[in-house]
Amino acid sequence: LITRYTTSITSGFLISREEFLPQFYGLPLLWDFNHLSDFVVHTGEIRDYRGSSEEPQQPHDAEEAEKSPSTLEHLKKHLQRPTGKRTHCCSDCGKRFTSSGIKIHQRIKTGEKSYSCDQCGKRFCRSGQLTLHQRTHTGEKSYSCDQCGKSFTTSGSLTLHQRIHTGEKPYSCGQCGKSFAASGSLTLHQRIHTGEKPYSCGQCGKSFTQSGGLISHQRTHTGEKSYSCDKCGKSFTQSGSLILHQRTHTEEKSYSCDQCGKSFTTSDSLALHQRTHTGEKPYSCGQCGKSFAASGSLTLHQRIHTGEKSYSCDECGKSFTASSNLTVHQRTHTGEKSYSCDQCGKSFAASGSLALHQRTHTGEKPYNCDQCGKSFTTSSQLTIHQRTHTGEKSYNCAQCGKSFTRPDSLKLHQRTHTGEKPYSCNQCGNSFSTSRVLTKHQRTHTGEKPYSCTQCGKSFSTSSYLAIHQRTHTGEKPPSCNQLTNKKRSVLHLPCW
Repeated sequence: LITRYTTSITSGFLISREEFLPQFYGLPLLWDFNHLSDFVVHTGEIRDYRGSSEEPQQPHDAEEAEKSPSTLEHLKKHLQRPTGKRTHCCSDCGKRFTSSGIKIHQRIKTGEKSYSCDQCGKRFCRSGQLTLHQRTHTGEKSYSCDQCGKSFTTSGSLTLHQRIHTGEKPYSCGQCGKSFAASGSLTLHQRIHTGEKPYSCGQCGKSFTQSGGLISHQRTHTGEKSYSCDKCGKSFTQSGSLILHQRTHTEEKSYSCDQCGKSFTTSDSLALHQRTHTGEKPYSCGQCGKSFAASGSLTLHQRIHTGEKSYSCDECGKSFTASSNLTVHQRTHTGEKSYSCDQCGKSFAASGSLALHQRTHTGEKPYNCDQCGKSFTTSSQLTIHQRTHTGEKSYNCAQCGKSFTRPDSLKLHQRTHTGEKPYSCNQCGNSFSTSRVLTKHQRTHTGEKPYSCTQCGKSFSTSSYLAIHQRTHTGEKPPSCNQLTNKKRSVLHLPCW
């Protein structure tokens, strides 16, 4: 093509044929032809004026033309720009990328992080990630929402936030029709259908649906907690966990339910809460068909089938299905109780335990049975209660075949076979099958009597003793032996009457 046209074109052009070929051989030339005598380079600034009424512009020789900034160099640079086509294929995973995209992708695979923060030393695969990270030091948030005034570090974050106001969810799942505000959320959701987990841990082989899950998991091996609260010093493995924790100091709850007015610290918490109103349970177990409101609940449930317990205590070796369960368990060794009730001062090892306790003060029972109308403080209590209507007993003992409505009831029952007593008193060494029995026993050492009679003020170490005492005021007769099972008699500490 070049040989065919350069003789005619360069004869009226300002450069020679010999200069033209070395510059452009092998490049996809971009030009338009009105006539062979009217050759226009893509820049539109070099023409042959033969046949035109205008006079040719200076310079008239090849040396001057080479000095002009709007000549061959501009075209050469333009032709070298990336086209945006995904022409490069990853040999490992088969995905296709642009020339710049393949380099970034390969860095993710190899773990190479070429960009370092000069303030904290943290490293990144992309320069853009470094730029965003540096804003955590500078506090720069250039993008503001015109509806609520909230500011963001990136325009993309602002766009996603504005969809909270508009309700726009432009990304839909082709399999189940569920819609999402972000394309990334759709991609993650689709992995629920495909079962794809492309991110694997090099130490234990565990796989994850997203890279963030892998990074967080790897910290369980290294013990790294990079995110610290500047108010109380508590450290976290994830920045999101730190942000949520900081709201316990600020009491910020930006997301409100339009049905009951309850407020939440995150949009995800609000979405989960709203499912208590709608009854939506979009996540189903492929083995038993049980449905859940949250994907995390499904993941934990599936471990009942697989028996997987990936999180082990390094002090006693006990294993758990969830990292949060391990964290709470480790506090039984350290005695840490970080969550205190502001009304009575009682402390708890888990935030969830504090939330449940606070309902004893407020009387809140947000979970209602649609059959009999009875209300409960927790969703699990409602689930267990509903089984009294259905008669469902999903948890079976593998040794004797006895069935139970609750997994913890099955677990306690199994200890009658194994003789396991995992809870030991640190004062006398006595062991117990449940933490509740241990707590009651420890009161024999401490003399604590937390249950008081509202009529005479007398105190008791257990609620069952208080119940027996209150009958002396009411005149109520206790149940007879044949009205109580052996289990109920042992729990209530009742003799036969």
